[in-house]
Amino acid sequence: MYPNDGFRELNRDECLRLLAKVPVGRIVHTRHALPAVLPVNFCLDGDGAVLLRTSAASELARAVDGAVVAFEADEIDTGRSAGWSVVVTGRATVVDDPAERERLTRTGPRSWAPSVEEVFVRVDAELVTGQELVAGRTLHGVDLGPWEREP
Repeated sequence: MYPNDGFRELNRDECLRLLAKVPVGRIVHTRHALPAVLPVNFCLDGDGAVLLRTSAASELARAVDGAVVAFEADEIDTGRSAGWSVVVTGRATVVDDPAERERLTRTGPRSWAPSVEEVFVRVDAELVTGQELVAGRTLHGVDLGPWEREP
């Protein structure tokens, strides 16, 4: 049922369903030619795009507009040694259409650190990948009994 390494590849629909369950993820972009990772709250738009809301003056808004970025979110249950991780890769754009901004003001994410002037950033879901770590599986595909699992 599961590959021997204890991981199961998730399809796009499973990935988007799982992403919709968590409020925080990480956006990965380039800063000074190096990878930068920033935790952000988010929501998904109807087409699977990741939506962020940030200060219009933020470094994040300037750095990602028009760039290809990665967005990652996960959920881990350390007690069960289980969880999942999903990565969305695509072009990020600051939403500048007034009608779209108005719609997102009503339906989009709420900023956890509000500012006077905010913008929405959309990450198109061009590539969506994910993996689930199956509880109780080792890297060798052997089921662990409850007495063998670390607390």
